[in-house]
Amino acid sequence: MPATPPRILLVDDEPDILEILEFNLRKEGFEVATAGNGEEGLKLAHAFRPDLIVLDIMMPIMDGVEVCRQLRTDTSFDNTVITFLTAREEDYSQIAALDIGGDDYITKPIRPRVLISRVKALLRRNARQEEEAASVISIGDLEIDLERIVVRRKDQTIELAKKEFDLLTLLASKPGKVFSREEIFNKVWGTDVIVGNRTIDVHIRKLREKLGDHYIKTIKGIGYKFEF
Repeated sequence: MPATPPRILLVDDEPDILEILEFNLRKEGFEVATAGNGEEGLKLAHAFRPDLIVLDIMMPIMDGVEVCRQLRTDTSFDNTVITFLTAREEDYSQIAALDIGGDDYITKPIRPRVLISRVKALLRRNARQEEEAASVISIGDLEIDLERIVVRRKDQTIELAKKEFDLLTLLASKPGKVFSREEIFNKVWGTDVIVGNRTIDVHIRKLREKLGDHYIKTIKGIGYKFEF
């Protein structure tokens, strides 16, 4: 743990959840602040300046999606990680949360050890991204050369079409992050391009054929994420 511990902001309208998560995160050495609703959480985010925010989606006064939307309009929170707490049946809310700029979501009931593991992973990923905007993405035995538009695994060069390369680069830029289908469309094909509904699925299938099945995971009803 660094000399200055990462700051975590917890926003949830259930006091028991706040108490349990705060206790476990503080045990791990994090600096923690809590808020009981979205409006309070938004104000505290500006005062506390957390490295990571855990937002419940369904809250009184202001829900988590709206809190995230407002934070993402403020460039000073560009490097702040936002992860959501959701009920398992809240598929629509999960998609909305990711579309509005969330980095990840965790389903309830929450297991403190799982939350701590996800928090640490998200912070590590964010630190790597801030430290280097490298022209080469290296993950395990996979190397993505952004300048040469080349993918290598060990000593083998893997030939990819341009959109396949762009899709892989997007997913691999944030390992573990769930990218919604809409976000993938916008960032790989652009908002002005009309493509079929199965376009992403076809490109994912081709990537799996060339790279192997274990790199890209389907998140049913939401999108895809890169894992290694």
